[in-house]
Amino acid sequence: MKKILITLLFLFQITSVVLAQPQQTAQELHETAKTFMRQGDYDNALLVIKRAVEKDPDNLEILKDLAFIYFLKRDYANAMQVGKPLIERADADVQIFQILGLTYKAIAEYKECRKLYKKALIKFPESGVIYNEYGELLAMDNELNNAIVQWEKGIEVDANYSSNYYNAVKYYARNQHPDLFWIAIHGENFVNLESYTARTKEVKKIILEAYKKMYVYTDLTNNLKGKNVSPFEIDVLNIMNNSASVASDGINADNLMAIKTRFVLDWFEKGNGEKYPFRLFDHYQHMLKEGIFEAYTQWLFGAAANNDAYELWIKANDKQAEAFKKFQTARVYKIPKGQYYKN
Repeated sequence: MKKILITLLFLFQITSVVLAQPQQTAQELHETAKTFMRQGDYDNALLVIKRAVEKDPDNLEILKDLAFIYFLKRDYANAMQVGKPLIERADADVQIFQILGLTYKAIAEYKECRKLYKKALIKFPESGVIYNEYGELLAMDNELNNAIVQWEKGIEVDANYSSNYYNAVKYYARNQHPDLFWIAIHGENFVNLESYTARTKEVKKIILEAYKKMYVYTDLTNNLKGKNVSPFEIDVLNIMNNSASVASDGINADNLMAIKTRFVLDWFEKGNGEKYPFRLFDHYQHMLKEGIFEAYTQWLFGAAANNDAYELWIKANDKQAEAFKKFQTARVYKIPKGQYYKN
């Protein structure tokens, strides 16, 4: 009897200690699960986030991450089971449509995925994310000509989402008749929105190749033959024609610097800055005034054209290169609405 009492007392003490332990909130558990997700430990992430769901079963943020963890674990059935009810909620956001869309793509359920994105665009008609995802779906389904329509629409309505520019540039570059003008324009907007990724390096090379092909003609408007073009495109190319002779000995970072400098001066002198407000060209003008436009042009084209020459330029112009680097890391490149001139 005495042993039984001692055992019961011991168990009571342990239970008291356990009960005295502070219980984690749903939010704390969610944060722990996200840490496991970042570490790639999806099993522990799932274990912990399920506990968070038990504590707060209607929390959209927690449920979205539950669906996403299932997706990352390639448990697509459970990802759909969690995700489908969430898109019907009044507080459903872009992210849950994106997660469910990724799940449909993973199992090649393209028909359902199309329905999903169309539904999402009714709810979020200015979501660059959804337009990009929809375009990528169409590209996966071998409908590239329809995909570019979605990417361009994404650029028009959500000008600061970089992936639509990236996909549009890649589409135009791979086309049988590359749209050199919009490779250059969309590409340069892209590298200013997304300046330090592997995609940045890739697009810089594509832009450089586009300029090389563009300047095959001494009259750049020859590139427009057989195309439906906007007045903006015509006016830009007419101004660029003023410096076309600079490219007579080939295209490189140095003569592109001269071409772009002449373009900026002529563009704004003719009042086109007011006629076509355009963030990229305002960016040029500002950097010219700050004395860092050459550094920008070298950053844009130098490494893509000749990395050794670019490194030598940096050593010879270290102060300007450093000033540009500080400027670029401090500034936010934001494109205002209403500056879409492709149509």
